[in-house]
Order: sequence, then C-alpha cells, then structure tokens
Amino acid sequence: MRAVACVGVIVIACLCTPSGVHAQDVPADFPRFIAPGNEQVAESFRRMHWLHYPGAGPKATLWDEWLSAPGLWPGVATDNLSESMRAQWRAALAGRIMDADGYVATHQHTSIAHQLGWPFPFWTQGKGGWGWHFNLDGISRAWTGTDVKTQEGWQLAGCTDDTIRDQAWHVKLTEPHASVTAPAMQIDPYNAPFIQLRWRAQELGAAEPYLEWTRADAPDYAPERRMHFAAAVGDGFTYTMVPVYTHPEWRGTITGLRVQFGNEAPGGTVGVQALFTQYDTRHNINNQNFVRGCINYFSYTGDLAFLREQIGRMRTALRYVMTEFHADREDLVLTTWVGHEGTSGIERKPDGAKVLHAGRGIGNNYWDLLPMGYKDCYATYQYYDALLSMARMERAIAEHPEWQIAGGALAFTPEELEARAARVKEKGNETFWNPATQRFYCAIDKNGVGYDYGFTFLNLEAIHFGFANEEHAKAIMDWICGDRIVEGDTSQGADIYHWRFGPRSTTKRNEDYYLWAWSNPEGIPWGGQVQDGGAVMGWSYYDLMARLKVRGPDSVAPRLKEIAAWFDEVTAAGGYRKYYDGSREGTLQGGGTAGGLGLDQEFFESDLTPQIFIAGLLGFEARPHGFALNPRLPGDWPELTVTRIRYRNLVLDVKATHSEFVVTIVESSGAPGSDYTVVAGGAWQPTDQPLAPDANVGTKLRFTRR
Repeated sequence: MRAVACVGVIVIACLCTPSGVHAQDVPADFPRFIAPGNEQVAESFRRMHWLHYPGAGPKATLWDEWLSAPGLWPGVATDNLSESMRAQWRAALAGRIMDADGYVATHQHTSIAHQLGWPFPFWTQGKGGWGWHFNLDGISRAWTGTDVKTQEGWQLAGCTDDTIRDQAWHVKLTEPHASVTAPAMQIDPYNAPFIQLRWRAQELGAAEPYLEWTRADAPDYAPERRMHFAAAVGDGFTYTMVPVYTHPEWRGTITGLRVQFGNEAPGGTVGVQALFTQYDTRHNINNQNFVRGCINYFSYTGDLAFLREQIGRMRTALRYVMTEFHADREDLVLTTWVGHEGTSGIERKPDGAKVLHAGRGIGNNYWDLLPMGYKDCYATYQYYDALLSMARMERAIAEHPEWQIAGGALAFTPEELEARAARVKEKGNETFWNPATQRFYCAIDKNGVGYDYGFTFLNLEAIHFGFANEEHAKAIMDWICGDRIVEGDTSQGADIYHWRFGPRSTTKRNEDYYLWAWSNPEGIPWGGQVQDGGAVMGWSYYDLMARLKVRGPDSVAPRLKEIAAWFDEVTAAGGYRKYYDGSREGTLQGGGTAGGLGLDQEFFESDLTPQIFIAGLLGFEARPHGFALNPRLPGDWPELTVTRIRYRNLVLDVKATHSEFVVTIVESSGAPGSDYTVVAGGAWQPTDQPLAPDANVGTKLRFTRR
C-alpha cells in the first residue's frame, strides 16, 4: 500500500434526522401507501417515511446502499425534492474519495483519526501513540483529546523558524534537503500503524519528501528506516498518511521521527500543522456499499454519463475487496489490518480482573464498538450482495452496447461474479454458522474464536441479502420469532421484541467483546446501549423483509400493526425525544450521547423501515434497465397501492391485489429510447412486459396471478 494524501478536510453533510412528527407537513405529492381496511397502519408508515426522508440524502459511505433507494424512488415535485435528491446522490457518489489502492473513504466527520476512516479511535485514546499538534482549529476537543503545542523541542536542519501563524508552524527552507525533527518519544508500532503529517508547502519544486525514524535499538537515522511520500499540493493543507506498518523496520520501540522535505534547492516555505500517530480506522465495508450505491443511483436515474464516469471506480472498488481482504482466495472477507484481528480490547482474567489491550478491537463498520474483525461475516454478506449487484450491472452493460460503457482489463463477466457469489455463500454458511445456537457468528478472530451474542441485525440481513441458506434462514427465524429458545441468552421469546418497533440488536449480554476504549460496558445496564440489548429502528426493515422471505406476508402483518401503534403513540407524545423523556423505559442515543435506542439524530437509516411497503409487500426493485415487481400481500390485506414511484423520467402508481397488479404511468417526461423491461417475480404472468421510456400518461401494464 502507498502513502495516502488527502487535500483538505473530509466533510460530510451530517444533518440530524428530526425527532418531531408533523403529519401536516407531508406534501400532497409525497408517495401514499393506500391499504383499504388497514388505512391507519399505511398512513402511519407514510408519515414515518416523510419524517425520515429528508435524512435519506447521502451521508458517510456506509449509508450508500441503505439510503440511496429510499431517497431516490419518491417522485416528489414539491420544492423540487426529487430532483434535489438525485443531484445530491450523484455529487456524493462521484465525489467519494478512492485512494491509489482502490479503497473508498468513509467520509465521516473530522477528528485526528485516519482521514479516510472512522473518526475514532485516535492516538490519545490508547497507549503507545504520540502526537504534536500546532493547531486544532475547527475540531472539537472531544475528537482530539489533546491541546495545541509550540515548536519548543523541535530541531531544524537547513531551515529557520518562521513562527506559528495561519494554523501552522512555518519554516523557511534555507538549504537543500531541509528537515525538522520531533522531540524524543516512545511509540509502540502496534498502536501506530500510520503516521499522519498535516502540512502545506510553497515552492518545493520537484521535491521527494520522506519520513525517517529511530528505534531504541537503532538510535541513528538511516535509509533503511525511511518511507517516501508525495509533496504537498495546493494552497490548503495536505493530510499525508504514511502506512509505516507496511515497513519491516517499523518495529521495537520508536524513539524519533524526522520529516525530510526533499527539496533540491533553498527558498521554499513549509507549514506543519501536526505530526502524529494514528490507528487504522478504515472500514472494510465501504467498497461494497459504494458499488451498490452507484448501481442504485444508475438504476433509478439512467444517468449514463455518471455510469461512464464511475464504472471503472466501481470495478476497482470490488476488486479491492477481492485482493485486500483476500476474498477471491478465501471466499469470505478476511481483514488483516492492524487492530482488526477480531480480538477484543477487553480481557477478563480468571480472577475477574479486567485488562485493557490498547489497539485491539477496532471496528470495521457501523457497529463501531464491536471488533468484528479478521473473518468477518458482516462484510462477507455485503460482499456477496455486491457481487450479485455488479453481475446484474455488467450484464446490462453487455446487453446495451448503445450505452458505450467501457470494458477493458477491469471489467467482469456476470457469470464469473455469480460463480464467486455462489462460492462465498457456500463458504460463509459453513464458516460462520454456530451449530450450538443455530445462528451466525459475527466474526471469527485470528485465533479461531467465534463471537455470538445473538446479533439479530446480522442474522436478519444475512437472510434479506440471500446469503443464509434455506435451512439456516428457517433456524434464524424460529429463534427470533420465539419458536426456538437459545439457552444462555439474556433475552428469549417475546422479550426479543421488548422495544416494540423491532427486535433487540442482540439477545445475549455482552460485557467482554469491544474496542478497548469502550472500557466499562458492565457499567451500562442491559438494554441501555444499542449494541447490547438495545435496538435500532432502521433494522426493523430487515426483520420485516426476512419474515416475508421465510414465513410469508402473514408473519409481517402483525408486526406492521405493532410498529404503527407504537409510532402513533410517539406522534401523540410529540416525537421520539418527548416520548422517551424518562417517563417510560428506554434511553435515546444521538448527538454524542450513548443510549439504548437508535431512532433519530445520526440514525438516518430509520427511513429503511417504511420501505417494507414498496420493497417488501410490492416487491419493487429498480434494475439497470427496468424494474421488477412481486407483490405479496397479507391474507387480510385485500389490496395495496403505492403512488408516485419515480423510475428514470416516469412516475408510476402500482396497485396490487391477490389476483393482479397494475402499473399506471401518472407522469412522463422521458425521451424515446429502448424499452425498459418490467419483470414479474413469483407466481405472476406474463413474466415480463416492455415499457417505453416515453410512455403516455395513463399507460397501464397488467399482470395476473397464474
């Protein structure tokens, strides 16, 4: 891997989802869920969708797959919302940073962690790290844990001190090959896999800068302990991350760091803002989510210019997973990054004593306190789904030469991707299945130890994405639905749905399997943390979809009624924060405060739950050149209509009964082109029908049950 330079600060729109519920604000042209006999349930879910829809624009990369479809399908003309959502998603996906190796950045908020990773942990949260920050403007101390320092103690060679100003310590380069050397330190390489230099430069010329270090057993600077990196560019700060963990001489105890600017002539100026160690906080699921987000965007919009621009990056992103995480060799995601070995940062000794291991247990995904490293089930089933999604994309490209989408060395054939996916499913079900509990481990660490705390979200997503085989899917649903009791679980049977809107995130108390910095999990009661008996509303979607897949629509209907009843109570109370105000059980997480329930604030994925109406009960799925439908209604639901589904430049209404479903064009502004294919899944006929991109308003496609 090469050094990674990122110019400027990664910024993401982190608008919080609202806590209030205001039905009167729903625009008249916002999609309706119409279910005769179940009107109140349908309307509650529509209001839930509207409440969270403003937060369904792009966020950090890990939300690319979750939020893209909920944000893109509603055909809302009011305030130009639909067009605005398309523009936001296009800009965000096209702007995702991809490093030279093919890793897609996380795009979270600023801190002093890895610039392309999650904003924690950072060096002040561990042991054996080191840092020197001349300026920390614009970063909350909560995300630094340190204060600014002066240049006292630094040694200069071939340059002169030009004071601390304009957010950096400046030095004038008076001789070739100038350098600055930091004060003495003691760094543990395991807790410092990267060194980050935040700097800017003027008139460096064709410089070849590098970082050098000394060790306790090698006190002199020497070429064998050196890593080169690219010179700073532009007027802003360059954030250079040097992957020192890849160098065989980064070992022992590091006692000195020197930055050699590599200037061939005097006259330049360098501004150093900071030099510090950092943990590897990258996520191993970003690339899978970027690929699927891009495919979702193209499927809904038909933006060929976007596809031409991004197809190479999409292919690169997927190949990165195959190589960096050994997925092509292992048929699963195996993460070998430093600190991601899957072992916990908390160790319990036989006498009950607790030992914290700094650097261990770094998160790989949304569940940022859980290690989930090494052999990673969560990342593996996302890889599985990315393979199938990309296979569909490559097939569409091959079938539409008029699109003129480049092939080349990076291109896949759909057949090879589907074959890979089949191998991943088989290997994953063998590797991650816990025969004792009849559910999946979240991960297996480098020592071969599997971790199973009854991760409902993981098991339900594995079903939803088709990763779990039929036998395993049934066993999982028997457990979650309470028909099968897992001995030793803290929550069993009906208590799994204690929080009403969805299942608990986990069903077994976890006091031991965490990032080292989450050092006192036993101090929070069961259900008081979203990752330990709490719940996240967005993952109720996967519960509903898994029920639909394994147990059928009649298993979904009671849950819809319960969720709607809970949401109506929330509405009457004035919103989530007023409902959970201490007068009833449940604490909300959000805005920097830990809690047991994830509903609003940074829990943007809450907008997934109402998608059960379009993606589940209607079975609507946008595809690269058409869409699929497979309505599956509960027995006591005579019909369901979802209005104003925007696909490309058409707006559709879909009405389904138990005997037929009808697609009606309600708006059309498309240009002529090759017909889209509307595919009917399940027991519907015909199996497909063409739909013209410029179909007239009032055009209907009718499908009947066989």
